[in-house]
Amino acid sequence: MPSAFDETKKYQEQEETFFDDGREVELLHYVFSRPNVDQIRGDAQAVLAAIDDFARTQKYLMNVGEDKGRIVTDLIFEVKPTVMVELGGYIGYSCILFGDAVRKAGGKRYFSLERNPEFAAVIMALVDLAGLSDVVKVIIGSSDASLKRLYDNGDLQKIDLMFLDHYKPAYTTDLKLCEELGLVGPGSVLAADNVIKPGNPPYLEYVRSSTKQKRQTGGSKGTNGDSGFGRALGQYDKREGRVKLNECVGNPNLVYDSKQVDSWEPSGVPDAVEITRCTGTDEP
Repeated sequence: MPSAFDETKKYQEQEETFFDDGREVELLHYVFSRPNVDQIRGDAQAVLAAIDDFARTQKYLMNVGEDKGRIVTDLIFEVKPTVMVELGGYIGYSCILFGDAVRKAGGKRYFSLERNPEFAAVIMALVDLAGLSDVVKVIIGSSDASLKRLYDNGDLQKIDLMFLDHYKPAYTTDLKLCEELGLVGPGSVLAADNVIKPGNPPYLEYVRSSTKQKRQTGGSKGTNGDSGFGRALGQYDKREGRVKLNECVGNPNLVYDSKQVDSWEPSGVPDAVEITRCTGTDEP
């Protein structure tokens, strides 16, 4: 049986990996069968430690990790978001870590959007164990459809802080959707993971462009096959049963101040989080 170290090394050689061996459900059994499960109920940090123990001794998990986790939690205590959204929940590590920080910072709601219903079920079970069900709401479905549904239902009107950690080509299209719906605007802050490993040139180009550049190009430059995402987009659309990713125009008049914060993957691979602040609008 491969060790957790061997699996970590294997993951380092891949850009986008979702294991298909049921390890996420194994994690759930591992945590809930621990002798101290009753003692860790309601303790978010203890639940995170149990997840870390599984990832270290059993099977590797694609969690946000200590280094990036610190970057985003520090941002939470700075921004003090009333509402925070994460795109891509996986097994709930970031959801528990950041949801706990949002509550401590005085926030009211943390939406975790996860496409895979099995992963979402794992998230909900661990969130409940961590005692965060009053703050965290898990939404199952594709990120764009979930964002639109939350907006249409009146459950989401403004995003104060958003953590992007899902399918990389969807970063830009989902941001544009949020802009178009008015969910992202002046005062909103974005934290985008994995902008070096595996990288996300179209997203970085968009958030680092001036309003003039975005108006001239429609913000579309670099979002097709020329970006290196062409083949991945086709695979994603086929898997999802959708014709294409959302193609909202967005709001090119929003002014962003964006910078890269260097960090490390839990596997030891260098990476970065892009922190983007919407500072205002620049009408033509």
